[in-house]
Amino acid sequence: MTQSTRDFDIVLYGATGFVGKLTAEYLARAGGDARIALAGRSTERLGAIRDTLGESARDWPLLVADTATPSTLDAMAARTRVVVTTVGPYTRYGLPLVAACAAAGTDYADLTGEAMFVRNSIDLHHKQAVDTGARIVHACGFDSIPSDLSVYALYRAARDDDAGELLDTNFVLRSFSGGVSGGTVASMLEVLQAASSDPEARRLLADPYTLSGDRGAEPELGPQPDLPWRRGRDIAPELAGAWTAGFLMAPYNTRIVRRSNALLDWAYGRRFRYAEHMSVGSSPVAPAASALVTGAGNAAFGLGSRFFRLLPRRLVARLAPQPGTGPSETRREQGYYRVETYTTTTTGARYVARMAQQGDPGYKATSVLLGECGLALALDRDQLPDRLGVLTPAAALGDALLARFPAAGVSLQTDRLA
Repeated sequence: MTQSTRDFDIVLYGATGFVGKLTAEYLARAGGDARIALAGRSTERLGAIRDTLGESARDWPLLVADTATPSTLDAMAARTRVVVTTVGPYTRYGLPLVAACAAAGTDYADLTGEAMFVRNSIDLHHKQAVDTGARIVHACGFDSIPSDLSVYALYRAARDDDAGELLDTNFVLRSFSGGVSGGTVASMLEVLQAASSDPEARRLLADPYTLSGDRGAEPELGPQPDLPWRRGRDIAPELAGAWTAGFLMAPYNTRIVRRSNALLDWAYGRRFRYAEHMSVGSSPVAPAASALVTGAGNAAFGLGSRFFRLLPRRLVARLAPQPGTGPSETRREQGYYRVETYTTTTTGARYVARMAQQGDPGYKATSVLLGECGLALALDRDQLPDRLGVLTPAAALGDALLARFPAAGVSLQTDRLA
């Protein structure tokens, strides 16, 4: 079945989960004339979700699909242009669906924050997806759209000014309100579990180019710590007086951004260095808070990856937020995030990209970003770059996704500072 003869533009797989339902609500509001279906294990539960989505979703078909039965995933992928999935942890449940989409030439978007899952997706299905014409796009939520698209916007601004390539580039989470979703925590636990039991996984996760398609082609730029401890003024003069700590999701986001650079033929530059931070303010206790947060993060990802296997998994699972749960609508609406990404180019020019969005980052904001990625893949195909295979949001969607941001309530602007 060719793309032009498929029954649906988008199938949302996992619509009965918490973020899945939020994504369904967003697609019902923003999907326009897109032909959308919902998929999962239970038509009864899917129907109950559909009944809450309003008139625009009244006739959306319901499909039965289950990771435990790969033939149902094959059938689902063959009927649609795009599969959008919120079913994680992806290390546990994701690869059969990637395989089905790669085989069918069907585009795919997910919310994974699991580096080893993406690594396996690349190793097993990148070439096949290229051959069949599929775009397999990972990291389409708060992890890692703000990171990936902010750097891409900086690259465009420097290119348009003929200001050279990007050098030191630093993402700073300036402020946010919201929690970490149960799905994100489950993904992090999967990463720690894999690293605790597999020395090769630990080695790969420690490599700044974990997700490189050709490790030997990557530049050797010396240490690139995942969770650095830095004063704001060491990042940019505009941050003088502030302190930063390592950002919890940096070990994943940084690798997505570096993969984007490689997929774009190192358009950001061969000396491009990238790090992520979160602001801890400028109060007298900020330096201590910076050291404490960064130290705890390094311990979690360093010692934790080695000794996580010693903790009872049932205990860890009981203490962590559960997948499929989330905050109230009021708390989701009141959440927000604001990031600033600073760069200096090879000509000495300095730029900042400022990105902001209303809504809890792990829930509402993520559902909007995922929904827009799915809509761009389905409806903006003539505006997408011709890259195929296992991709990042910037490499797969680039300008088309940036163009969609304003109508979706996502603010992203770049300014030249010097």
